[in-house]
Amino acid sequence: MASNLKWPPVLALIVLLAAGMVGIASAGNIAVYWGQNGNEGTLADACNSGNYAYILIAFLTTFGNGQTPVLNLAGHCDPSSGGCTGLTSDIQACQSQGIKVLLSLGGSGGYYGLSSTDDANSVASYLWDNFLGGSGSSRPLGSAVLDGIDLDIENGNSAHYDDLANALKANNNVLLTAAPQCPYPDASLGPALQTGLFDNVWIQFYNNPGCEYVNGDDSNLVSAWSTWTSSVQAGKFYLGLPASTQAAGSGYIQPGDLTGTVIPAINGIGSYGGIMLWSRYYDVLNNYSGQVKGGV
Repeated sequence: MASNLKWPPVLALIVLLAAGMVGIASAGNIAVYWGQNGNEGTLADACNSGNYAYILIAFLTTFGNGQTPVLNLAGHCDPSSGGCTGLTSDIQACQSQGIKVLLSLGGSGGYYGLSSTDDANSVASYLWDNFLGGSGSSRPLGSAVLDGIDLDIENGNSAHYDDLANALKANNNVLLTAAPQCPYPDASLGPALQTGLFDNVWIQFYNNPGCEYVNGDDSNLVSAWSTWTSSVQAGKFYLGLPASTQAAGSGYIQPGDLTGTVIPAINGIGSYGGIMLWSRYYDVLNNYSGQVKGGV
């Protein structure tokens, strides 16, 4: 129905500002994993791209069960010789741009697990002293204070990660995120996610055919998204995707399909935050984030 109603200038400005705020609120961020391919460029390169709100440094591949923790950053640097302390300047430069930088624990390989509540508390203390706001004498990434910890636990052993989450969140300024697989509940992170302590949950909608987008059909993905966002309490939920067809065995979504079909289907379901990409290396090859950042 047409209307000849004329709004006063001040009221019109308020309406326009409100519309802009709505647009901002519904826009999504992009998170990316960095650290597992020496050919992906520097951490500073990733941040200077202007495409990411979160950088997840991958991975702390060994921890728990009384083991000496091991940081594995592939071809970037050798933590055991102190060779990664130079990342401090990159981390701080990223943070100066408002980008949150977190350390990711686990990954698909490695040797990790938690044997008890005390073990979880010990790992939390190690993380605090060596990567977060503590003052450990041996800080693998130098003096930079990371913004938080990400759990990419994929070995199917869920014991005591809820204890680890509780211990980490005792320091309220620590961001806590997780990357479960899209089948619900996640075999490795199910109990931890039920604590309701996680700020962001980037659900891996790849290498899991039963809940992925397949050949133009988003029904399984939307169903899984609805289950996750209604079953887990978290700050925001992110759609985890491979950044190219080579980045995963399945689950790649063409940029146009993502922004034109998938994001509109899930944006109004639960607390949508944006997308997560595996990984920076594949994103460099395919410029996936550059193609979709205006539509996520």
